[in-house]
Amino acid sequence: MRTYMTYMNCLFLIEGFLLSLVLGMTIIPKILLISYKKRLFDMPDSRKVHQIPIPRLGGISFFPVILITLCFVIGVQFYIGYPIKNFPANEFLFFTVGGMLLFLVGVADDLIGVGYRYKFLVQILAALLIVWPGEWFNTLGGLFGINELPMALGVLFTVFVVVYITNAINLIDGIDGLASGLSCIALFVLGLICVIEKDCVYALLAFSTLGIIVPFWFYNVFGNAKRGHKLFMGDTGSLILGYIISLLVIHLSHVDAGIEVIGHFNMVLAFSTLIVPLFDVVRVVLHRIREKKNPFLPDKNHFHHKLLRAGMRPRAVMVMILFIALFFVAFNWAFVDVLGMTNLLVTDIVLWTLLQLGINKSIKRHNKTLKNKTI
Repeated sequence: MRTYMTYMNCLFLIEGFLLSLVLGMTIIPKILLISYKKRLFDMPDSRKVHQIPIPRLGGISFFPVILITLCFVIGVQFYIGYPIKNFPANEFLFFTVGGMLLFLVGVADDLIGVGYRYKFLVQILAALLIVWPGEWFNTLGGLFGINELPMALGVLFTVFVVVYITNAINLIDGIDGLASGLSCIALFVLGLICVIEKDCVYALLAFSTLGIIVPFWFYNVFGNAKRGHKLFMGDTGSLILGYIISLLVIHLSHVDAGIEVIGHFNMVLAFSTLIVPLFDVVRVVLHRIREKKNPFLPDKNHFHHKLLRAGMRPRAVMVMILFIALFFVAFNWAFVDVLGMTNLLVTDIVLWTLLQLGINKSIKRHNKTLKNKTI
């Protein structure tokens, strides 16, 4: 019986992934067509890498496809009488409301622009909709010697994490394939952990989201802009991806009442998938504050911008950052039991700092080379 249920769960996950994939392959070309007919473009400027107008409404496909896939696959399970243990109905209903709020704000931002204060307000509201049915950080797993978190502190920390992750995914979306590639890594790892933990509905959410990201990634990376085959996800896509990944991270970090967890493996691995965007946000905000600039206004000092200034091509930058993200996942998975959570976090910060110092040297060397060529 257990083997049969395992087989069926895997079958439903594959069904969800494939349905989302097929829907994405069907809908994304239609979005491209509408974008070109209505001239809904992301225009080039001094801060952006692309040189010609490119549609930025690819993210419009994400949330509808994910909801269609979830509802269809879960509906099939109920229809055939397949048991869904501990179905998180409340969590998913509130998640749907929060996701729809972010989806609408993202669409408005991509079409007419929305101020960062209003976006922050909606993100906080969406975060509270995750917390309301009971998904919040109630432990830090021994990080800095902290295990159990009081509810008030846990709720505040959860809201902060949702806003933090959502904006980190949004801000890292600066070159082709980067935000979607990092999201693919995160969703695959998080989905795999959910499968291991037998959280089948959350695993379905992860793999359904992965299914729509894969065709978008190919259009975004390999699409020919001059032939009208390239598009961006825009804020609509990045906000939804950040929100879904936030929910998965929070769910995997939550522990049942009365259980003391030291060295929370799931929490470590979940956050490891996001080290690159999360650490980059901190570095960029600190740099803006040091330069006495508004920390919420965009600039060209993100990780990918630095690698471009070091002389790398955009696609090489994307590939390198994805490999760095995979390295951190593998490193933290291998050493969490050896180092413990606190020492592992410190090690990650040291490795990140050394990486940034190395890139700074590469930028200086590249600038010196360019200067010598002009003499």
